[in-house]
Amino acid sequence: MDEAAVGGWETRERLVSMLADIDAVADEDLARAALTVVAKCPRVVVGLDGHVRQVAWRSPYYSPVLAGFATRLASGQAGPVAVAVASMHGDGRVRERAVAAMLQRPAAQSVPFLMLRTVDWVAPVRDRARAVLALLLAGDPDGCLPVALPTILAVQARSRAGFARSQALAALLSTSVEVRRSLFATGDRRPRRFVFDIGLGHDWWTLADLVRVAESDADVRIRVRAAEAACRQAVWTRRVDLLRRLAGSRRAEVRAYAVTGLVRAGLDDEAVAYLEDQSPLVRAIARDAARRRGVDALARYRTVVTDPAQVGPGAIDGLAETGPAADAVLLRPLLTHPSPKIRSHTVRALRQLGTGDVDAIVPLLQDPSPAVIREATAALLPLQRRLSPQLAWQLLADPRAEIRQAGYRLLRTQSTTTWLRAALTLITDSEPRLARRGLADATRLARDTDHPMWRRTTIPEKAVTTTEHTELTTLINRTSSTLGEDTASLLTDWLARTRTVQDDIQQR
Repeated sequence: MDEAAVGGWETRERLVSMLADIDAVADEDLARAALTVVAKCPRVVVGLDGHVRQVAWRSPYYSPVLAGFATRLASGQAGPVAVAVASMHGDGRVRERAVAAMLQRPAAQSVPFLMLRTVDWVAPVRDRARAVLALLLAGDPDGCLPVALPTILAVQARSRAGFARSQALAALLSTSVEVRRSLFATGDRRPRRFVFDIGLGHDWWTLADLVRVAESDADVRIRVRAAEAACRQAVWTRRVDLLRRLAGSRRAEVRAYAVTGLVRAGLDDEAVAYLEDQSPLVRAIARDAARRRGVDALARYRTVVTDPAQVGPGAIDGLAETGPAADAVLLRPLLTHPSPKIRSHTVRALRQLGTGDVDAIVPLLQDPSPAVIREATAALLPLQRRLSPQLAWQLLADPRAEIRQAGYRLLRTQSTTTWLRAALTLITDSEPRLARRGLADATRLARDTDHPMWRRTTIPEKAVTTTEHTELTTLINRTSSTLGEDTASLLTDWLARTRTVQDDIQQR
């Protein structure tokens, strides 16, 4: 099913053939089991609908398998699989007969296929499908809703999908608590969000449920909604213990709502304790509480960053957010701190303060921590005029992949000729990720030499030095097998043109 969800025409055609083989066995239990497997993946159902309708519309002889489904449906001998696939046929009359067959032999496994017909562009098909869907969901919401809901939500953005969504909502409101919780416990994101949001509006979730979801749910949107609702209820009911519990969560968005709850509960002193939180939003909330309490947040940041035993990333970031450029002198000693996290946050803070010290940051390009190297590279990008011209090339030849990546980042922001030379050098890199990056950039630059994109602000130069011309020619010849014939030809032609322009300049 995963392959059918993301596959192309051939993959979906194989799925149709497999369904035809199952239908040929004439085993209704096997057919319903197969439909159950397909119905569990909404992307497969929607993709199969588009595939079958397109193929059948082109010609009835193009796919004899689809023609066989339609024939069995017309003769009244179609099984559940044949009816489901025929409901996707390009002929509206075939689809209408399939919907009528679903009404005669209703089954939960057919509901996702039936639901697609409720958004059909043919009114008779659409009206009949809506009537059947409403009857099935009203008659057996516990059995039909779990099967239909994923597909309903997968196409809810379509112009005629409002009816199916309203029927799903009505069925959800009338279904049992066990079904609601089972829908929320599934791994499909859309049904979980739908059920949770409806539950918030109808008070289905207790405060304990909301706290548990806020602390442990994997979906950030659900986690945020649960944290907001839990903190709001905790403030109203004066459950300060729950606010303190959520304020200690490892999720920044949960801590933000919890600290806000502490403020609304009048506990500004407790909110001030989060001045050094690693989340910028939590720090901002804490600073607002500190202002009301007369606490100087900037002075506290300055005190903490000068104590190597107490300093943390939150204090460094807080100083960068609130302090002037002169506070950079307090941060520079932390560039040699034993913690890689402290060093990386210090480099970022110096960059934010606008006081990048090239002599102090350049050695960090050889730091053991990749995070520190990334931050040092970002800090040096606007200061390249103060760097040695050969530094980036030396980094590009370093044995460590993260250092080579740093050198390439510095080189690709220079002239386009330098960028092209660096990209061609990177194509043969031993790290596959860097080699792919070099190939992609070289291909892009090659195409821009012939037809520059309108969005580009830098067009490849029309003149290069003799040394650059020789180096680029050598690199193109060395990597031609990887570049491909077309890309190598574009670069070679561009070099030929630039050489002529350069000679003209020298003759003048």
